[in-house]
Amino acid sequence: MNCKICEAHTEEIFKARLLNKYDVQYYQCPACRFVQTEPPYWLNEAYQNPINLSDTGVVSRNLLLALKTSLIIQFLFNRKAKFIDYAGGWGIFTRLMRDIGFDFFWYDKFTRNEVARGFEANLSDHYELITIFEAFEHFEDPIIELGNLFQLSNAIFFTTTPLPSPTPNPGDWWYYGLDHGQHIAFYSQPTFEKIASRFGCSYLTDGKYIHLLTKKKISKGWFRFLTSLAGLILLPLVFLTNKSRTQADYDRMTGGV
Repeated sequence: MNCKICEAHTEEIFKARLLNKYDVQYYQCPACRFVQTEPPYWLNEAYQNPINLSDTGVVSRNLLLALKTSLIIQFLFNRKAKFIDYAGGWGIFTRLMRDIGFDFFWYDKFTRNEVARGFEANLSDHYELITIFEAFEHFEDPIIELGNLFQLSNAIFFTTTPLPSPTPNPGDWWYYGLDHGQHIAFYSQPTFEKIASRFGCSYLTDGKYIHLLTKKKISKGWFRFLTSLAGLILLPLVFLTNKSRTQADYDRMTGGV
């Protein structure tokens, strides 16, 4: 198989059992360290429940990322513009961001919008920033997906856990997601640098799991500060300068009654 990121020839690294029934071959690119599975024929079964049972951090993750994203928008982007949460799950994050005061909209092709109904995104619009959390590892064709995302915005703020070095075996890294079978793509810093070069943008990271691909010039140090615990000291400025959309959204959904 060729690498789905840089098209170099990949190497077989191991087999792992997914969904307790499928023995799946994994391949790694020696050039950019991207890891991919064989063609994922099991995805229809894996997505029978899009939010998998082992995702016990779905609420706490959204709460924390709402705070971090608020800082990123407040200090690096136009806070009065429109934003889209792509692969937005039940709509928790979109609702949180609107409650804080940002004009967020929801999109997810697998999951039903439960808590941000009425704020579905128009994919023909252009957005100041895309947020996409815990979804890159689900991409069957990452370059095609990224091309679609860059049609929507010039900046993608996202989370995914980078591949450790050396590459761990299946039983040694939880992020392979063997129990649910939805994780089929795994990235390293060289992978993201290759992606950034391909799309003519910059790659910034907090050094852990938060990342930004952007065509806007942004200081890597400033980005890392804003995504760190230290950056939370600036949060009062977010709430002082943004008006919550909770009441306005209620009026919009009820016709002002």
